[in-house]
Amino acid sequence: MGVEFEPVWDSIIAWYLFLAGLGGGAFASAAFLRWKHPEARFMRRAGHLIAPVVVIVGLLLLIVDAKGGLYNPWRFVFLLTNFNSVMTWGVVFLSVFTIVSLIAVLMDFLKKEMPCWLEIVGVVFAVAVAMYTGALLGVCKPFPLWNSALLPVLFLVSAFSTGAALVLAVGALFAGKEFDEVGLFKKAHFCLPLIEIVLVALLLFVTSSTSLAGWNSVASLVSGEWALQFWLVFVVLGLVLPSIIDGILLFAVSPQVEESRGAHGLSALVGMGVLVGGYFLRYLIVVAALPITVVAAAL
Repeated sequence: MGVEFEPVWDSIIAWYLFLAGLGGGAFASAAFLRWKHPEARFMRRAGHLIAPVVVIVGLLLLIVDAKGGLYNPWRFVFLLTNFNSVMTWGVVFLSVFTIVSLIAVLMDFLKKEMPCWLEIVGVVFAVAVAMYTGALLGVCKPFPLWNSALLPVLFLVSAFSTGAALVLAVGALFAGKEFDEVGLFKKAHFCLPLIEIVLVALLLFVTSSTSLAGWNSVASLVSGEWALQFWLVFVVLGLVLPSIIDGILLFAVSPQVEESRGAHGLSALVGMGVLVGGYFLRYLIVVAALPITVVAAAL
């Protein structure tokens, strides 16, 4: 008879994965701005503030999804002490990162510069948090779509892309002058969706060649049940359109047009599209993953 492994999580896990990565990406964006655009103080503060807020929301979703805080508190306590668990290490990464990002918010409120070494610590944990969200899914070995070394790298690139997109959107809407001056940051962000497209293609190609379950998972994304959301929402709205519009604004229009209020509003909409795409990347990977079927011999 065939025995199938049921998914461990509900779809709410996609929000947790998205928000954790978004927080890490926002903090890393603030650090990049400090390095290359120190004059962009408002956008740096925005990145510092976004990071702990979204990560804390994500942690609350983790508690709900693990059924620890609501139905079985001891289960969540065990999670915090079980260091053989990838999820436990993730909570450690998220906790340290949240503390560092809250310190950054406090330093901004006090109008003091955050020590460089502490910001480096924050970036290290931002990377750990973003990659952990991909490694977490890989714990479920029967799901080929989740059990790939490419997934943590893809989630890292997506985290930095969404974090930068949100910081840029805030800058475009509320600090237009700063937004106009962070050209290198905008060019760096322009490259991330292009890298993400390549990584997604590699992930799907590798997954489809591993097993029948892997093939079926990929098929459900590109031509099956989830194809419309995959192509229209994730690929077109989340990756292709932002890349095209950003490319036009960065390389094909005059500085006067690029710095206009209309261009700022368009850039903010592009950022929202990247955020939607970042969420749907995680959502689709969670819901489309099919388990390997284990055939047990009849006794």
